[in-house]
Amino acid sequence: KVKRCFAHYSQIRAHNGYSGGEVAAQILRSAGIHDVGIHVQRGQLNDHYDPIRKRLVLSDQNYHGTSISAIAVAAHECGHALQHQQSYGPLKFRMASVGITSIANGMLTWIMIGGLFLGLIPFQIALPILALCWGVIMAFNLVTLPVEFDASRRAKVVLNQMGFTSTSTEDEGVSKVLNAAAFTYVAAFVSSLGWFLYYILPFVTGGSDD
Repeated sequence: KVKRCFAHYSQIRAHNGYSGGEVAAQILRSAGIHDVGIHVQRGQLNDHYDPIRKRLVLSDQNYHGTSISAIAVAAHECGHALQHQQSYGPLKFRMASVGITSIANGMLTWIMIGGLFLGLIPFQIALPILALCWGVIMAFNLVTLPVEFDASRRAKVVLNQMGFTSTSTEDEGVSKVLNAAAFTYVAAFVSSLGWFLYYILPFVTGGSDD
């Protein structure tokens, strides 16, 4: 759905004629953010804001493109830079959680292989560790939701306020692109929650004894 929506609006040129890179530069400059670099990266849908290095990374298609998709994605990543500038709470929490989430992901892999499949770790030990690691991942996915939705909200507002979108059709296109992208984060959380409830919770609560 995301790729289909992005592809559709990548064919529709925004009236202002600015590229995603130009839109990003103007938004950052308008917000007084001068310490965030804008970088181009090959590939598709790999756009992101790196709060550690203070880098706003856009795919070459979105950096050079002048489509609705390009300016929507560029503005969304600027939304994260604005969050960082304003010390937005959920973003700070997500930044602080990256390390432990990475560790949890690594441990989860080893527990799954060594404990559940190869039997090298007793089940009574593997289960609580597995539940804890999965809980950390779910918490990270959960806190990601307000971060992404807020960045999209900021993107829609700033695009309209700065005149990058001027018609209801363009506003609708921007909303559809950003909403489709946000859905991937909702799906990730729902998927992790469903996996926990179906595979792990029955063992934790003793339901597997029935």
